Amino acid sequence: MKKIVKFLAIAYAVIMLAGCNGQKLFIYNWTYYIPDEVLKGFEKEYNCKIVYDMFTSNEEMFTKLKAGATGYDLTFPSGDYVSIMIKEGMLQRIDMTKIPNFQYVEKSVLEKIKFDRDQEYSVPFMMAGSGVAINTDVVKDYKKDMSVFSNPAYSGRMTLLDDMREVFGYALKALGYSVNSVDAKQLEEAKDLIMEWKKNILKFDAESFGKGFAAGEFVAVQGYAENVFLELDEAGRNRTVFFIPESGGPMYMDCMVLLNGAKNVELAYQFMNYIHRPDVYAKICDFLMLPSINIEARNYTKVKTNYTIEDLKNSELKENIGDALELYNKFWQDIRIGN
Repeated sequence: MKKIVKFLAIAYAVIMLAGCNGQKLFIYNWTYYIPDEVLKGFEKEYNCKIVYDMFTSNEEMFTKLKAGATGYDLTFPSGDYVSIMIKEGMLQRIDMTKIPNFQYVEKSVLEKIKFDRDQEYSVPFMMAGSGVAINTDVVKDYKKDMSVFSNPAYSGRMTLLDDMREVFGYALKALGYSVNSVDAKQLEEAKDLIMEWKKNILKFDAESFGKGFAAGEFVAVQGYAENVFLELDEAGRNRTVFFIPESGGPMYMDCMVLLNGAKNVELAYQFMNYIHRPDVYAKICDFLMLPSINIEARNYTKVKTNYTIEDLKNSELKENIGDALELYNKFWQDIRIGN
């Protein structure tokens, strides 16, 4: 059966390759998320050009698209925003017969998905989570939790993500609640804890925390391992510890989605299928140093990951919180402008 599937995948790729000459594929993705060699490899293999724009948060991506930005074929929202974009009618249904390499995505990973249970609108790309990076040359005594941000000894030398759900998620988990809580009292407690952290951080930052950490400007940051380690030289990596807090936190499942209005649909399908080709997906995991959700790709990876799927055992996928988003936004606004 596997040989048949592989034969069909190759045959489909050959057919589509003939129609890709001179085409452009417009992608809107997170920063640092796909290595250039993968993008260039696709361009060479399919004789096309990728036009690649980047965003730093789901909110930025969503706001830009809702404001009328057109021309993109693919984007990479996290699961909660997949749900929102489905509801808003922003996505096309996915024809999985055109993505035969989807067969390699681990079934236990798919079982975690609630935002698009049957993968009608999304193709899982990466399952991972933010965490905490510590400069151990400076921070000698720390626990594997968020308590470092309550320590005034490092005041002005720490950052939290400029991402409402990520920050609230860790505060809620630290208090023993779900990252998807919609309970007003629990959110109020989380807000108070974040305000305590805010006293000691320099800023909320979703863009430059990796560079600032590498330069020694920051000694503790909440962020993504890939953003941190890609900025560090060997000495920097040796003095850095990255961990997912033991109480857990928000976990994300970023997905590839096909936007309504996409003009290069067949090329987009080829790209999604290419991404999950095991040897290609392994290059992405090695570049990001993140665990692979593609089972076959694990046979090709060469780089040790910064954490494992097991490290995410107490974390939760962020879900669409519906009308409670208004309450989150209110509390987040209080945090951002409050003293």
